[in-house]
Amino acid sequence: MSPRRQRVLRKAALLVRQNPRYPLYLFILTGEELGLIADIARLNRDESGRLVGYQRGVVRRHVHNIAEYLDSNDALFPNSIVLALCAEVTFTKQSGRESQDGVSIAGTIEIPLSANGGKPAWIVDGQQRAMALAQSTRKHFPVPVNAFVAVDAATQREHFLRVNMTRPLPRGLITELLPELATVLPSTLAARRIPAALCDMLNNDPESPFRGLIRRASTPPGQRRQAVVADTALIKVLETSLNSPSGCLFPHRNIATRETDFERIRTILLAYWNAVRDTFPEAWGLPPSQSRLMHSVGLRAMGRLMDRIMSSLDPEVPRASQLIRRHLGRVSSTCHWTSGTWKELGLRWNDLQNVPSHLRALSDLIVRSYIQGDGRKT
Repeated sequence: MSPRRQRVLRKAALLVRQNPRYPLYLFILTGEELGLIADIARLNRDESGRLVGYQRGVVRRHVHNIAEYLDSNDALFPNSIVLALCAEVTFTKQSGRESQDGVSIAGTIEIPLSANGGKPAWIVDGQQRAMALAQSTRKHFPVPVNAFVAVDAATQREHFLRVNMTRPLPRGLITELLPELATVLPSTLAARRIPAALCDMLNNDPESPFRGLIRRASTPPGQRRQAVVADTALIKVLETSLNSPSGCLFPHRNIATRETDFERIRTILLAYWNAVRDTFPEAWGLPPSQSRLMHSVGLRAMGRLMDRIMSSLDPEVPRASQLIRRHLGRVSSTCHWTSGTWKELGLRWNDLQNVPSHLRALSDLIVRSYIQGDGRKT
């Protein structure tokens, strides 16, 4: 008995000679065929905490609106879906159909279909449109597809970010994906990779006071209640300290060689923020609505104090944690994270918001209180 042949989807296609590493194919799929071969790599983390996928959550109203439009009589779908294909796809050139300019070849692409339900392609751009096509009653509506071969998630993530550079991707999604990329990035993204990686460390390191408290794009719905810290707030703290000459993290990043002493930075961050947690235990780990220390305005103000304290303090000296807590003790009576009034600011504790005026006023107050020391000496 002859072995069973693998099912394939055959489509007329154009091979574009754009990048020898990534063959680029242009072809047409119906909505039904797209659902048959392509999956969405949802952003989440596996049991070991490793990042998998890269796509944000579905905007249901947006999907519904697209599906409603597709079901109308005047639907036009010129925007292509971008797919990453498995390595097993094959392309057969059509005899005599190479273009005169030498950049494209007409032929047939064959995409293998798995018998076990796995799909040979992943949607890199256009997941909302793909979901709308799946909901539409017009299953045979033809849509343009651009596809390249990229089997590893890192390459798919890189192209996902590049494709969406001009679109308003959520900042948290971008920062969570950046540490997973090993390729050369545009300067706008490269500058954000180190703070993103440090935020990742703070959320996962067993010695970090922020472990499990940082809300990221991949945080499962069931864990969002305890993830009280917005990753964008910490990213801002880290960016400021890394990029400002007065920042305590600035000396540990060599801009000329692009080398970063991550171990030293880790030591500084863990020493300081563990001391903050121990100095204000009643305010740590609560939702921002119950503790302004966990709010963006509080974290960023304490980040500025971190630059002041840790710029001249070695976190590896004996009893460093006690010394840092003594420094923080200078501001403890000034801070009203969970109740009372910031008298110097004329604001109730929960009136503080993440706006420039409040951030500047709170930061100045805390640093000023530290310098004055409330009459006490460290």
